[in-house]
Amino acid sequence: MSTAALPASALHFCFAWLLPLSVAAAAWRSPALAAGLMFTWQVGLALAEHVPRWRQALAPVPLPGAGFIAVLRVHVLLQAALLAIAVAVVLREGSVMAALLLGLAVGSIAGGQGITFAHELGHSRSRLDRLLGWLLMGSVCYAHFMVEHYRGHHVRAATAADPASARRGESLWRFLPRTLAGSLTSAWRLESLQLRQRRRGWLRSPLAWASVAQVAWLVLLFAAFGPLVLLFWLVMSAYAIFLLETINYIEHYGLQRRCVGGRHEPFGLGHAWNADHCVTNLVLANLQRHSDHHMHAWKPYAALAPLPGPQLPTGYAGCLFLASLPWLWFRVMHPRLAALPAA
Repeated sequence: MSTAALPASALHFCFAWLLPLSVAAAAWRSPALAAGLMFTWQVGLALAEHVPRWRQALAPVPLPGAGFIAVLRVHVLLQAALLAIAVAVVLREGSVMAALLLGLAVGSIAGGQGITFAHELGHSRSRLDRLLGWLLMGSVCYAHFMVEHYRGHHVRAATAADPASARRGESLWRFLPRTLAGSLTSAWRLESLQLRQRRRGWLRSPLAWASVAQVAWLVLLFAAFGPLVLLFWLVMSAYAIFLLETINYIEHYGLQRRCVGGRHEPFGLGHAWNADHCVTNLVLANLQRHSDHHMHAWKPYAALAPLPGPQLPTGYAGCLFLASLPWLWFRVMHPRLAALPAA
C-alpha cells in the first residue's frame, strides 16, 4: 500500500456517478451495449487496482462537509432514473433477452453502488438518509438488510454466529445459501425482539411495512407493465443481492474474533480485510477501508482511514472474480490467513 496520500474532496467521489450515467446512456441505445459496458467497467476497475499510480491512498477527511453526503443522495436519483430508463427500454424491445441483459447491467449498479451507498446512508444519523437507505434496499427486494446489518452484522461480525461472515474453507457457493437464509431469519428475529422491548406491535415495524411494499411493488409492475418488466426487476434484484453477499463473503473471510469468558473480544483491526485502491474506493465510498468502518461505525465514509490490518490481494472488483473460483480464492487467501499475526 502506498504511503502517499491524495487530498480528498467531494468532487473526487463524484467519479462514482459515471457508472449509472454511462450505463443509462448505453441502455437507451441497446440492452446488449449496456451489459457489455457494465462488464467492461467491472474488468476495468479490477485492472485499475493493479496500476501503481492509481493505488495512491485518498487522505481521510476529518470533518466531511455536506458535499460528501450529497454524492450519495444524488446517486439515489441517478439510480431511480436508470431504473425508469431500463423499464422503458424493456417495453420498447419487448424481448426476454433485453430483460435479462438489462437486469444484469442495472443490477451491477444497484448492487455494487446502490447497496453500498444504502449501507452508508443507513449509518447516518439523519432520518432522511436512513429513509433513502431503506428505499435503495427496497428497490432490490432486500429491505431486511436495514435491520440485519446494523443490529446483527455489526454486533456479530467475524464470529460463527454471523451469517454474513464467511468461514475459512467455505466457498462462495456454499456461503450464499447460508447467508441468504440466515440474514433473513436473523432480521425478523431482531425486529421481533426490538418490538417486544419497546412494547410495540407489528404495525409499527419498518421492516414489516417495507416487506409489504416490496411485494406490492412487484405486483404493480406485473399489472402495469407485464411479465417482461417483472422479469427485468427480479433479475436486477437477484444480481444486486449476489454482489452484496459476495462482498460480504470477501470482507471477513476466515477471520475470527476470540471468545473469552463466554464473550467475544471487541472488533479490532484484524477482523476485516482491507484494500486501499484509489479508483475502487471512489466508486464504493471507501467501503474497502473496512476495519475502520467496523471499529467506528458512525464515521462518515470520507473520514475512514487506510489501516494496516489484513490486506486483500486486490480490491473488491478483482476479488469478485477470484471468489467466484473457489480453488483460486483458497490458493490466494489461505497463505495470507496463515501469515497473519497469531491472536
